[in-house]
Amino acid sequence: MFYIFGGEILSKATTSKVSKASRKKDFHLFLMALPGVAWFIIFKYIPMGGLLLAFKDFKISPDGFLASFMSSEWVGLENFKFLFMTNDAYIITRNTVVYNVIWIALNLVLSVALAIGLNEIHNKKLSKVYQTGMIFPFFLSWVVASYFVFAFLSVDKGVVNKVLKHFGHEPIMWYMEPKYWPFILTIMNMWKGLGYSAVFYLAAICGIDTSYYEAAMIDGATKWEQIKYITLPLLSPVMTTLTLLAVGRIFYADFGLFYNVPRESGALFNATNVIDTYVYRSFRQLGDVGMSSAAGFYQSIIGFILVLASNKIVKKIDPDKALF
Repeated sequence: MFYIFGGEILSKATTSKVSKASRKKDFHLFLMALPGVAWFIIFKYIPMGGLLLAFKDFKISPDGFLASFMSSEWVGLENFKFLFMTNDAYIITRNTVVYNVIWIALNLVLSVALAIGLNEIHNKKLSKVYQTGMIFPFFLSWVVASYFVFAFLSVDKGVVNKVLKHFGHEPIMWYMEPKYWPFILTIMNMWKGLGYSAVFYLAAICGIDTSYYEAAMIDGATKWEQIKYITLPLLSPVMTTLTLLAVGRIFYADFGLFYNVPRESGALFNATNVIDTYVYRSFRQLGDVGMSSAAGFYQSIIGFILVLASNKIVKKIDPDKALF
């Protein structure tokens, strides 16, 4: 008996050998993937059982977590009232969403522009220096960054107030004036994350075939025309993917930024209080695990829905750029 395999006619014995070799290769690949799969199951999927805490009045038992979980009363959606019935619900939701929408748009535009600019630097050593300098803030803790900000904005010894005094202006109580903080937080967010995002786009630009640009230059295309008709269209799949992933976390705020940089000043809560910081402060004061879990569950569900909706819109416009 003969079989056609890969366009060739093989005997049954040969086919059996090929099948065994294929299974052996698959087994080796499975062993290589096993640690990653195990890590993913242990640290990603098993903890998802904790989502049930959002529907329980969690009480700590001396017999351990499982005993506490099993003995806690099921309260349904009662914990979600913590978010929706509080007087601060509108403020924290507004701040979380508005900040993230603005930052997603700014990050997209500025990081793409930065990546294109870096790609035009032909001195490789200088380009590496710039890339290192851009990405360095990403690895700094917000605790450290908050002290940098304080060095500039301190009322009596801050650099900014000293400059203002030098030019005859009154010092500003930065940590008591909410109107300045949307701009301060935006600057800090861009400072920390812009370089990291630009590296992704720079890697994508470096992968574009240079023959496109050579053909464009032969046709007399200017640098802007090359960017407009070659770079940006070929970058659009990466831009779409990263933006969709960012939209999925639109209800998540950068806790370190909103908690550490404003130094937990109560006067700034109207401009700096977001869902994450509000839940943390409430948990610290009330110690209610169920309420905190409900907030996390709410953020996850909304993010999941937004990713699905955004992906569906992208799929209707251009199916090739959709995530799935």
